Amino acid sequence: MISITAFLVITLLAVTIIPFVDVKGKAVVVYLAVILNTLISGNLAVQAFMGQSFEYIFAGSLSLGRLPIRLDVLSAWFILIINFIFITGGFYGLFYMKTYQNQRKNLGLHSIAFVMLHASLIALCAIQNGMVFLIAWEIMAISAFIAVIFEHTKIMTIKAGINYLIQSHVCIVFLMLGFMWAAYKTGSYDFQVIGNYTAGLSGAAPVILFLTFFVGFALKAGFVPFHTWLPYAHPAAPAHISGIMSGVLIKIGIYGILRMLLVIKPDFTIVGYTILIFAIVSGLYGVMLAIVQHDLKKLLAYHSIENIGIIGIGIGIGCIGLGENNLVVASLGFAGALLHTWNHALFKSLLFFTAGNIYQATHTLNIEQLGGLVKKMPQTAYLFLIASIAICGIPPFNGFISEFILYSGMYYWIQGATMITMIASIFTILGLVLIGGLALLCFTKAFSVVFLGNERHSFDHEIKEVPQIQLIPLYMIAFFILIIGVFPQYFIGLIMQPVALITGSEAVGRIFENNLTDSLQHITLAVWGFILLILTVFLVRKFVQTKRMVTYESTWACAYEGPAAQMQYTAGSFVRSYSKLLKPVIMSVKREKEIHGIFPSDGAYVSHTYDKLEKWLIDKPIMAIKSFMGRFRFLQNGKSQFYILYGILFIVSIVCIPIIYETIIQLIGYFKHI
Repeated sequence: MISITAFLVITLLAVTIIPFVDVKGKAVVVYLAVILNTLISGNLAVQAFMGQSFEYIFAGSLSLGRLPIRLDVLSAWFILIINFIFITGGFYGLFYMKTYQNQRKNLGLHSIAFVMLHASLIALCAIQNGMVFLIAWEIMAISAFIAVIFEHTKIMTIKAGINYLIQSHVCIVFLMLGFMWAAYKTGSYDFQVIGNYTAGLSGAAPVILFLTFFVGFALKAGFVPFHTWLPYAHPAAPAHISGIMSGVLIKIGIYGILRMLLVIKPDFTIVGYTILIFAIVSGLYGVMLAIVQHDLKKLLAYHSIENIGIIGIGIGIGCIGLGENNLVVASLGFAGALLHTWNHALFKSLLFFTAGNIYQATHTLNIEQLGGLVKKMPQTAYLFLIASIAICGIPPFNGFISEFILYSGMYYWIQGATMITMIASIFTILGLVLIGGLALLCFTKAFSVVFLGNERHSFDHEIKEVPQIQLIPLYMIAFFILIIGVFPQYFIGLIMQPVALITGSEAVGRIFENNLTDSLQHITLAVWGFILLILTVFLVRKFVQTKRMVTYESTWACAYEGPAAQMQYTAGSFVRSYSKLLKPVIMSVKREKEIHGIFPSDGAYVSHTYDKLEKWLIDKPIMAIKSFMGRFRFLQNGKSQFYILYGILFIVSIVCIPIIYETIIQLIGYFKHI
């Protein structure tokens, strides 16, 4: 009780103080509130991992019932992820937002939103009353909306924010439907009561209830086709908010899906295959569209969809394992999903923070205008490279470990599989392989075009590295990316407890020891050998060059004396073959100006990609609604006599409808009597 009270007091006190202090004071209050709330919630999370799960029941009210606050190891895992990303993202934001110090009012609202966003995300992991959960969900949605639209003077930022807010409320509608149905059947919003009720159900009811929740949480997580808000909101937000949104905000959708699996316990086979289909489509579609993006943050946003797909593959495999009573497959699937949730939070937040560094230095995120930044921003370039290698699932970094666990789960899934499950497992493996290969293509393009080669655009200002203190949280994230890749056993030991909770088996530790530990030990040795080989090569190179003069010459341009920057690959030309191959899937809009003469100077070519699913699922329905509503424009004609007539008709209808209703009832009774 003391922890909950302290958490609420710190949050409310910070929100109250922020409007009355100067810009520096706001930054201190915000970060202090985040640190204190992190200490409180982090302490409870650590205790949960030590076997001391937290539970407190408020008396509640007649309408809501009791208000339980429960913190088990699943909640603890997500709370620790949320806290780490907010600590690093908040520290990065302290320096990133210095550019906007003159916008005092905007900073005040942004600071309040940041504190409330952190507090609401932590609360969502502990609240287990459906109605109060929805209230916290609404606070989270509004806080994130305010944080996203910080630069509200830009029309595209406002559009992105409103898009996010509308779809967040569509998400709330589905969650509300699920909780209302459960409350109608049980008379309670308590997750525990709902779980006890659904445990006795059979047939389609638990599956339908779970899928209702799944649609709501999938909207927040960014599963295709519920993803259309994400590529707009992430790029529009400031860099530290983009990192937090991709790192933990969309993960609350993953938490919700896992929590509902624990509460409802539907037919795991049906649910598993359903999630698996959504996950594979999300992973492939996300990376396919990421490759053709020219805006760096939009590229990263589509990769969030891809990685949500990878996490979903793990959840799907885990559910199928439970449905088939295959504890090994279930454990490896859920373990891969949980570890990739943590891994993605790390490397994606690092990618967004480095993108923020690039934006601060160049004032653009258009990949076509960037190039050669490794010479002027070497630390940002190396940090971006580390995160890029990690997100592609390449050792010795963390992305490889979680994907290796998923591949291991699929390997055990194939063993003893029937024809149908064999086909499903093969398609899942192919999907994950394609996702990894396309991610490698995408980040090869992103890193090489942004950081290598020569400048493609002349900037009017000096481009330089951000201050060293601003890079501290980025190095902290990079440290964990490397540590998880080199010492995976310690982190796998942590996720055994939430996996045991989801699978309902205490034998998870033995399963990991028998089926994964030996492989990971060999991988660890191989990774260390690889690292030592690289270090040896660099040391030999340095030793050889100490007594030699190193000279630099311009790259041979095949006897062509044109400017080197114009001869380089652009972001579009780098993936031209890929774009042509996937032309039926990718919607591309091109604007070009024909060239004339032997030495043309006025040619131009610009390409832009658009999401086909957004066109079919969002744009066309909205246009149809607008067209239908446009037929009633004649009602709003600007003539006061018509508006008076509308009022009279409304009053008459209010008076007449009850009379007509009563008359109809009497006539029905009369005819029945006859």
